Amino acid sequence: MNAKEVVLEFYKSDNLLDKVAVSHLLHPEVSVDWNSSKGFIQMNYDDILNLTDELSRAYVRSKVRISHIIAEDNLVSLRYSHFVKTIENPREEMLLANFFVIWEIKDSKLYRGFQMSQFS
Repeated sequence: MNAKEVVLEFYKSDNLLDKVAVSHLLHPEVSVDWNSSKGFIQMNYDDILNLTDELSRAYVRSKVRISHIIAEDNLVSLRYSHFVKTIENPREEMLLANFFVIWEIKDSKLYRGFQMSQFS
């Protein structure tokens, strides 16, 4: 897979709720610098998988709608909105947050992420 395909696979519907799918796309030395509306978070491989577990406990569906994607060499930038369906109300889709992220791909895996988000 090329860099863009790796990123698109990661954000494919419901993948963010699937620990096995996510683990196959992460480089063992992955790190994410995340600036959110709640502050700065730095995440490693285990942190990302723990987040996937948390998301899968809270939501039954996850959908990412990408509005912009730019790929150059091993870098991919995208702007997207993350929608979820809760366990309590699986029929209603709600906007979780809006994101902008730059991914560096290494060995066909997500290696370095620089992300900003704004909760809905």
